[in-house]
Amino acid sequence: MRSRYSAFVVGDAGYLLRTWHPATRPARLDVEGTADGPRWTGLEILTTTGGSAFHAEGTVAFRAHYTTADGPGVQEEHSRFLRHEGLWVYHSAL
Repeated sequence: MRSRYSAFVVGDAGYLLRTWHPATRPARLDVEGTADGPRWTGLEILTTTGGSAFHAEGTVAFRAHYTTADGPGVQEEHSRFLRHEGLWVYHSAL
């Protein structure tokens, strides 16, 4: 989760797509920063389930803080991650 947040911060669409489950991955992703787009300012991990070496599935609830020209904001999500070909990948929001 933290590495995907960092990829959003720096606009690394390639990494985000590589760490997205093929069943739900979009064909393309536009995360390049724009002058009026969000500037990500922090990540809070609220809860996690699963996700160890013994699990095939896990969840992460988080808050991602940002600022825009309109002021500060927050995105909250409860995300599902699955192990795919030995790696943890984002599947979907719950």
